[in-house]
Amino acid sequence: MQGLLLTADLYNCRCAPAWLLDATQLGDWCAAAVQAVGLQAVGQLFHRVAATAQGPGGIAATVLLADSHLCVHTWPGQKAVTLDVYAGPVGGEHDPAARARALMQALIDRFEPEWTEQRSLDRGEAA
Repeated sequence: MQGLLLTADLYNCRCAPAWLLDATQLGDWCAAAVQAVGLQAVGQLFHRVAATAQGPGGIAATVLLADSHLCVHTWPGQKAVTLDVYAGPVGGEHDPAARARALMQALIDRFEPEWTEQRSLDRGEAA
């Protein structure tokens, strides 16, 4: 087993507020973005989180991909987003890691953050 986990914390997102609040709109866009980079979605759940005293509720979302996943969490009151993209196994002719990187960049571009903190973690051992 070998894989790649990419994470990004997005701050002061300058996108339209609907991208942080509308689970249906974000879900449709994520499904299209997954397909555009050549990954295969096998399921998805986009849930609108209830508002709290700290502000409007955001979105908790996941797209289950063949051998991988995408998770998105939004905090509209803070104009913040966290992203996880996991790709596994990596390597081969149709390297999922390259596609995962392309998906992560598309997500970052969608939310238009003022700044990001990104990390990557290689998982498992090469066969």
